[in-house]
Order: sequence, then structure tokens, then C-alpha cells
Amino acid sequence: MTAKEYLGQAYRLDQRINSKIEQVASLNELATKCTSSLTGMPRNPNHATSRMADVVAKIIDLQAEINRDIDTLVDLKREIVSVIKGIENLEYQTLLEKRYLCFLPWEQIAVDMNYGIDNVFKLHKKALAQVVVPAALQ
Repeated sequence: MTAKEYLGQAYRLDQRINSKIEQVASLNELATKCTSSLTGMPRNPNHATSRMADVVAKIIDLQAEINRDIDTLVDLKREIVSVIKGIENLEYQTLLEKRYLCFLPWEQIAVDMNYGIDNVFKLHKKALAQVVVPAALQ
């Protein structure tokens, strides 16, 4: 695993968490919708309850998944912070933290650090060369 792949794991996990949160919101919206249709035909009264119970069960499962992913993300970010802190150059540390922990776009990093975008890319390349990926992941 390259340094860039290693550091990028947090962003991808954060995106998956956000996607699952959107799914929960969508399921909550679905669960709160209440529609009824009036017909002369008798219906199974347990059908609607069963469907509602299925949606609620899916919401609970997804929320548990989100909580596990958040725990994983916190642990991963803690690990990434320790790897970044192992780099002596403070500018490299700042750039890597802004990119891989705060998920800022390159343009914002350039503005924050008072560099041109090309210089940020050069600095990034040098910073990545200093990253030591944990041995278990190589």
C-alpha cells in the first residue's frame, strides 16, 4: 500500500459513512410516510405493520453499521495522526493533516498555507515521500 493510499483510507471511509447516513434519512422518510387507500376489498391488517417493521429493522441495522464505521474511522484517524506526527517537517505535517484528516480541497490548502497550487503539489509529493506506512499494511 502506498502512502497516498494509506492516508486516503479515512476519506473513503468518511464518504461511506455519509452515504449510509443519507440512506438512514431516506429510510426514515419512507417509514414516516403514511398512505392509505380505501377499497371495498378486505386486506390483511398485518401487511402494513410487517412492512413498517422491516423498514425499522433496516434502519436499526444501518445505524449499527454507521456506529461501527465511525469507531473504525476514529481509530484510523488516530493512527494517521501518529504517522503524520512522525514527520519532522511542520509544513509537511500541516499539508497532510489538511488534506487527509480535514479533507480540504487543494485550492483551500493553497490559500490556507499561502502557496500557489503548483507549490502545494510539489510540497505534497515531498511530504508523501516522508510518510512511513505501518509495516502491517505494506
